[in-house]
Amino acid sequence: MNTGFIYDSRFLEHDTGAGHPECRERLLVTMSHLQSLDWFGDLSHLSPQAIDGNWLATAHSSDYMHRVEEACRSRQTFLDSMDVSICPASHTISLLAAGAGIVLADEILQAGLDNGFALVRPPGHHAEHDQAMGFCLFNNVAILARYLQQRHRIDKILILDWDVHHGNGSQHTFEEDPSVLYISTHEYPYYPGTGAYSETGIGRGLGTTLNCPMPAGAADQEYETAFMEKILPAIDVFKPEFIIISAGFDAHVDDPLGHICLSTGFYGWMTQRVMEMADKYCQGRIISVLEGGYHLQALPLCVAEHLSVLSGH
Repeated sequence: MNTGFIYDSRFLEHDTGAGHPECRERLLVTMSHLQSLDWFGDLSHLSPQAIDGNWLATAHSSDYMHRVEEACRSRQTFLDSMDVSICPASHTISLLAAGAGIVLADEILQAGLDNGFALVRPPGHHAEHDQAMGFCLFNNVAILARYLQQRHRIDKILILDWDVHHGNGSQHTFEEDPSVLYISTHEYPYYPGTGAYSETGIGRGLGTTLNCPMPAGAADQEYETAFMEKILPAIDVFKPEFIIISAGFDAHVDDPLGHICLSTGFYGWMTQRVMEMADKYCQGRIISVLEGGYHLQALPLCVAEHLSVLSGH
């Protein structure tokens, strides 16, 4: 398996301040662990490139794009809500994070990579068309999906979001679009308050949003049931041509920001099921992008589990 991996030390420059859970240490400890693994050097290591503003505009308003840039330039410390901490470098780093998936897409569709993982920050799935939310400035996976559609003419895309928090921004971007199937497993009711099972899409997009809300305390068995009874059948019906994973690892039993109890190994199980669907419908094409995951001992292990299965190690 030829798997791409994207990371850049510039992601560490997004300074969220003392005590913030979405901190630079998340990537530092993850990279330290990955570099200790024998197979890590076998991956195709790539560098991100800052996304062009025209692609950014496929998911965000011009006014919002300007507000993010101006807030960082004027040295504001947060944007739109107190949980979205920013610094002068945050705009530049967010463009880099949003561009990481674009690099992987080109390598998969033009250069022969099978799949890829982007270890980026800040995360993106809470970012709305014109609002920052939940540690997120730009919606990395939404931009990637639009890029795949418009640059590479991919007709049908699946976004699978297994972060412990519902990806409100991603759902809202595509809830009227029948060409994108958005599936989310998440703790509910919990931040951000969206993601009820009854939210199934709007208008032409009705039926292409699938929420699998989980109660606090849910563990591997409940998630496995959701996959086998709801998620995998929905993918079989939709038959995507490309799969994007919003790969949050904060549903882990040790994570401090949620109350779901997944084991480390279960991330490998979910990855394997997604790969089977990708082999069936997408020629194996998957791009996975880091979202949450805030336990500094659990996150590196979960990423390694996910990446080891994705790369066939």
